[in-house]
Amino acid sequence: MKIGPLVTAMVTPFTDDGEVNYKEAGRLASYLVENGCDDILVCGTTGEVPALEDEEKINLIQTVSQEIGERGRVLAGTGSYNTSHSIRMSREAEAAGADAIMLVVPYYNKPPQDSLYRHFATVADSCDLPIMLYNVPSRTSRNLKADTAVELSRIDNITAIKEASGDLEQAAEIAVRTSPEFQVLSGDDGLTLPIMSVGGSGVVSVAAHIAPGKIKKLLNLCRKNDFHRACSINGELLPLFKAIFMTTNPIPVKTALSMLGWDVGGFRLPLSAMKEEEKDELEKVLNDNGYL
Repeated sequence: MKIGPLVTAMVTPFTDDGEVNYKEAGRLASYLVENGCDDILVCGTTGEVPALEDEEKINLIQTVSQEIGERGRVLAGTGSYNTSHSIRMSREAEAAGADAIMLVVPYYNKPPQDSLYRHFATVADSCDLPIMLYNVPSRTSRNLKADTAVELSRIDNITAIKEASGDLEQAAEIAVRTSPEFQVLSGDDGLTLPIMSVGGSGVVSVAAHIAPGKIKKLLNLCRKNDFHRACSINGELLPLFKAIFMTTNPIPVKTALSMLGWDVGGFRLPLSAMKEEEKDELEKVLNDNGYL
């Protein structure tokens, strides 16, 4: 299974009383695949996964899988710092209809590189689904080094990495040293263009909630090696990329979706609403760039 090129890391809608709004989750997923997104990632950082109960995660995976059917594929974030829990969640996600899983680098306790290898290899051995690794040291406090990623890429069902280290040289090294079948996807909207230019194959996007068609056009131009026109599209997208990361993700993008009429609700603590001056700035960007 080839992941992407456009994967949207989907928000988790909540009702007014803080419950998961499964109906709106299905509606949003359907909209995304109808407007250029190839895959939907549920239960990722943007989906506020640390604040979800396991049962909610599985119900969300099942809801999105049933809603989009054959029109797209569902990736499920099932990784954590607990290897046995990651295994259990991966198996349950597969039973709920996930087409692939995403495993984040174990956070908080800073495992050394050989321990990271053993963690991912153990989960991969327990699961039949394709696996995308997720390297985001700004959140996990541990970088999955290129050497470790390359070793892991030799495991049959570890087929991709969401590279969000912000280190373009590391992304390039992984792309060069792995097989052509192994995929390196940008984990940062603002770095999609440069990562594509050094061998990347797509993006796990937050901004695609707002501009799926334009981001898909950017990716298609990169895949055709038309980087001159891709730079122009990227320039048009930069104000959006900056705006939706002006404070902690997913606060801005969820706020933007609400401004656009989506019933995504609020946040679960420890996340909370944007400050009014930030909301005003976000609304101005959406207005000035034709999204609102």
